[in-house]
Amino acid sequence: MRDLGRGFGYLMKGQRWVAQHGKQYGVGLLPGLITLVLYAAALVALALWGTDFVGWATPFADDWSSPWLGLFRGFLTALLFALALLLSVITFTAVTLLVGQPFYESLSEKVDISVSGFAPESGLPLWRELWISARDSLRIVLRAAVWGVLLFALGFIPVVGQTVVPVVGFCVTGFFLVEELTAVALQRRGVEARERLALLRGRRQLAWGFGTPLAVAFLVPFVAVFLMPGAVAGATLMARELVGEEIGEGADDPASAATGGRP
Repeated sequence: MRDLGRGFGYLMKGQRWVAQHGKQYGVGLLPGLITLVLYAAALVALALWGTDFVGWATPFADDWSSPWLGLFRGFLTALLFALALLLSVITFTAVTLLVGQPFYESLSEKVDISVSGFAPESGLPLWRELWISARDSLRIVLRAAVWGVLLFALGFIPVVGQTVVPVVGFCVTGFFLVEELTAVALQRRGVEARERLALLRGRRQLAWGFGTPLAVAFLVPFVAVFLMPGAVAGATLMARELVGEEIGEGADDPASAATGGRP
């Protein structure tokens, strides 16, 4: 249970770090704003034409009497929008990180420097880093999509679908968010996707403590954009713990940074 609190603590430390570094925070907002506009347009389109899509996909119900036809298709439309919202929360981070790869790399490096005076580098050219990031993000999104479809189906179960399934959904979403966010710092350390996943599975409660409240917050419009820079900063701090690196108390103290966080 202590790891849950530690995970949430890293989320708060990341938000505090960007609050103290206004320039980095401002630059870090740009990728999120671009992605938000794209996702908002897609969700608005689904809200406008989702009913038509459900009607097209369920021709067998055309002859049902009222009110069953309306209730059935209304329920499916609501579930479709909920699934789209869940997938948008999961994929928003991946797309934003891909769009803002250079910005978040720089932010993550500065967090490392503020803590230890040194930022590990992958030594790979930018195009290679973008390719690895896109490839790994696609793998995460595919796994998340499988979970999304499964949870969508379980949502039909009475009582359980309206109580247990949403909680599990937030935990799953939170775990995938952490996997995506820590990749920024861990990729620079040469930690491959499979190894990153193993590290997080070994510290699930740490990941849930960080990612679950973030997943809940991301459901609020515009919140994801403003929390993303701090989420990247906090995930960098958490990544340091995952690989056994020290996290100095004087992270924002120039004197501490100059000595690598050592007295």
